Amino acid sequence: MSVLMLNTAVLVLNKHYQPIHVTTVRRAFVLLYQGAAKAVDERYQLYDFPSWSALSAHEDSIGTVRTRIRVPRVVLLQACAALPRRQVRFSRLNIYLRDGNTCQYCGRTLPREGLNLDHVKPRTQGGVTSWENIVCCCIRCNLKKGGRTPEQAGMRLLRRPHKPRWSPLIRKGLRPGILAQWRPFLSEADAAYWNTELLP
Repeated sequence: MSVLMLNTAVLVLNKHYQPIHVTTVRRAFVLLYQGAAKAVDERYQLYDFPSWSALSAHEDSIGTVRTRIRVPRVVLLQACAALPRRQVRFSRLNIYLRDGNTCQYCGRTLPREGLNLDHVKPRTQGGVTSWENIVCCCIRCNLKKGGRTPEQAGMRLLRRPHKPRWSPLIRKGLRPGILAQWRPFLSEADAAYWNTELLP
């Protein structure tokens, strides 16, 4: 359980309390221990590593040899004044999240290794790599469609692709309790993510 917990999400704020990043619990503990960040609790109080470690642990905690330490869900960087990104990154992860890991042709929801990204209008026909032309697609449908448009292949899109107004990860894949702890710091304009951006 502790290993899984170490890979769950932690919201990172700059020193102005603006969300700039999402990291893992493992990395958040490193930042706390090094003094680069402070943990923020549900009452917006700040804690360095020793004071955070002294708090009583609850269900979200990591066991050490001597004790259990609460898992921080929000950390505040001490020196970083970087401003949050103003738009959602165009990335493979965000496309999969936007489409719910569901093929936009047949409607099957699959693990990511069973999915591809498909250009609705193929590049061979002048299609571009953009939010509005890329969908999540299963391998079978991708092979069936080939280098054709959905109409040419006799296939139909479940939904027209669009650019999300904010990161799909904020809405999906988080336990309600985590999202509730993040909500005071999130706005649609500021909730962009860190994953690799796709190039046109």
